[in-house]
Order: sequence, then structure tokens, then C-alpha cells
Amino acid sequence: MPIDWKGVYAAATTEFHPDESLDVAATKRHFERLIDGGIHGLVVMGTVGEGTSLDPDEKREVLRAGVEAARGRVPVVTGVAEYTTRGACRWAAEAEKLGADGLMVLPGMVYKAQPHENLHHFRTVAKASGLPIMVYNNPVSYGVDLKPEHVAELADVPTIVAVKESSDDPRRITDLFNLTGNRFVLLGGVDDLALESILLGAVGWVSGLVNAFPAENRRLWDLAMAGRWQEARDLYRWYTPLLHLDTLPTLVQCIKLADAEVGLGSETVRAPRRPLVGAEREEVLRIIRTALATRPALAG
Repeated sequence: MPIDWKGVYAAATTEFHPDESLDVAATKRHFERLIDGGIHGLVVMGTVGEGTSLDPDEKREVLRAGVEAARGRVPVVTGVAEYTTRGACRWAAEAEKLGADGLMVLPGMVYKAQPHENLHHFRTVAKASGLPIMVYNNPVSYGVDLKPEHVAELADVPTIVAVKESSDDPRRITDLFNLTGNRFVLLGGVDDLALESILLGAVGWVSGLVNAFPAENRRLWDLAMAGRWQEARDLYRWYTPLLHLDTLPTLVQCIKLADAEVGLGSETVRAPRRPLVGAEREEVLRIIRTALATRPALAG
């Protein structure tokens, strides 16, 4: 289905059995719960979805589960996070055949590309399929920064249509607008900068904590879109301690622990990630349980 990239897109978790094998049925159920919770789009196998931890056959299964869960109700976007540009091209082409509606393309994994290498990567992957692409810029996690002036150089690639800006610097939203106008759809990708990004002009939000709190995510989005800023701020202030979890090195474990606490998933992650333990686990549980105890009623 066509994508306008607007609204709340869930960076969905991938579910595993206790032995870390892929649980396709639970993953599909989780996708369905997110869609029923009001998300505008589903992103599978991004950072939160542990895409780089999956084997090729598992990636196919997760993407099929996403397409089947969506049933054309929301667009399904797959992460493209591979070690080589050649591998990224292979997955981009295959994802199109499997029914993905769009691609979220990351830089090549592990290798810290120079700017010209990074641009070559995105241009080359764009040629591998006809699907629309959201470029994912997350220098904090991946050590490669696609700066606004670099994004501007991709304006001549017709299938690169959106940018997920996760640099932890909301000024980038304004810089991107000033350099590229309305050429790209801009989405915020840092949960605890969501409201700031929307105020500055982002029209989409790729969220991690939406996995555990889909109703609150959607409500915050709707309030911001309606210009009901005081109500949005009040909800955001309740939500922000949770949203801070999206910025930690252990964000996947934190989000999956939140999923488990609210009954929307398992906290099982795939090694080398391990579940949270000790004082860190207790602090994250405190944040989650405090939020649940003070959870606001979502009025109309």
C-alpha cells in the first residue's frame, strides 16, 4: 500500500522463545496488538526489532508475519541493516517480493563509513528495489552521521523520500527543512525528543516505547496534531521517564521489559544481548511501575 510516512510508526520488537529461537506466532500477535492500538505504520526488524540478530530465513518469517498482521490496514516497513551494501541490496530486493511497503535503510553495519561511502551505500540500495525508502540516521548507535548537507545530496534519488532523524539533536529538523524544503518527509526517531521534533515540523514518529504503550503514544500524537499543546505537555511529562529508556544502550532490553510488565510481550532478547539484571533492572522496573501506577486516563 502507498505510504505517506505520517503519524506514529512502531519500531516493533521481535518475540523469542525462552531458548532465543524465533517465536513467529507471538511476533505476529504483537504486531496485531500494535495495529489495534492505533499505530499508523509498522516497522519490523529495526534496532528495537533486533534485525541484525536474525538469520535470513528468520527475516523472511518476520516480514511475512508483519504483512499478514497488517492485512493492508497500515504500511509495513522493514529495516535494511546489513554488513555490506551488497547484502543490503539483496534484502531490499527480496523484501519487495515478500510484500513490504517500504524500506528503512541503515548505514552498513560495523564499518564506520566515510560520508562519500555512506552516500554511495544509500544510492546503491535505492537501485535494488522500487520501494520507497526512509533513511535512518542514528550516529549515536551506529557511529555514522548522515548530516543535513549529506541528506541534501540524496535529493536526486526519487525513491529516497523520508528521513528518520535520530541524532539526538532536534536542531537537525530545522536544518533539514532549511536545506531541503519539503523534498523529504521528516520523522523523529528519538522517543524523548518526540514532542520537540513535532513542534519543529516532523510529521512522523518512529517510536520504541509504543510497543508497551500504544494508546498513550497515539494520544500524544493526536494532541500534538490538534495543537492542544498543554494537554500534550502534561501527557509528555508523565511519559518522558519511560521515553528516556529509548536512549540507553540497553534500549532493547528496557523496551522488552516494559512489554512484559504490561503483558504485551516477552523480555527475552537474543545474545549477545542479555536481560537486565541487578540495580539496572530494578531502576528500570521502578520507572515502568511508577508510570503504570500514575497512568493518566485518556479522555477524548
